[in-house]
Amino acid sequence: MAKAQIVNIVVLDNPSLFFNPFQFEITFECIEDLKDDLEWRIIYVGSAESEDYDQVLDTVFVGPVPEGRHMFVFQANSPDPAKIPVADAVGVTVVLLTCSYRGKEFVRVGYYVNNEYTEPELRENPPSVPQFDKLQRNILATDPRITKFKINWGDDEEETTTNGHDTNGQMINGGEKNGYEQGSNYSTMETSNSFISDDSTGPLNPMPIHETSS
Repeated sequence: MAKAQIVNIVVLDNPSLFFNPFQFEITFECIEDLKDDLEWRIIYVGSAESEDYDQVLDTVFVGPVPEGRHMFVFQANSPDPAKIPVADAVGVTVVLLTCSYRGKEFVRVGYYVNNEYTEPELRENPPSVPQFDKLQRNILATDPRITKFKINWGDDEEETTTNGHDTNGQMINGGEKNGYEQGSNYSTMETSNSFISDDSTGPLNPMPIHETSS
């Protein structure tokens, strides 16, 4: 059983202009003290064709984490337009929020993101060179895709890992799968579109975060 689970995520400032920061209010719960930090990352999928266009927007370390329910706001700058293929600048893509413990990813939350022009003229006649300052970003916050991975949390249980980088074929861009290959331990993954049941009324404890360069 995972020792840390996401209870809820609130997407803040949505919809928003393309160059505005991503903001996620994350509530998670630990069933026991975690000696090491949780590593959180925000990844922007630049193209469905190749993960080479993925951009890690930011990485933060939260912890050490005591038992209980905790909350923090994770903010990251917008992606670098120069690293996004022209054909993928406008339309539907994906942003991923991942969490790892001791270098092992145990949960990934994916959201569809729609980038579109707000001006009717640009929507009817899109420029050949994308005008990112004219784009609006809209995250489909009501339909997250949550993928869980079994890992070794440091006790005596047998370690199970996965090296896949997909979300059960759910994350698509323009009708295509995101191009990530399924790992050999695909059966250790569980995918859903809901977080854990929120029956607890325990307090929310703001957690210290330690940023690292992207």
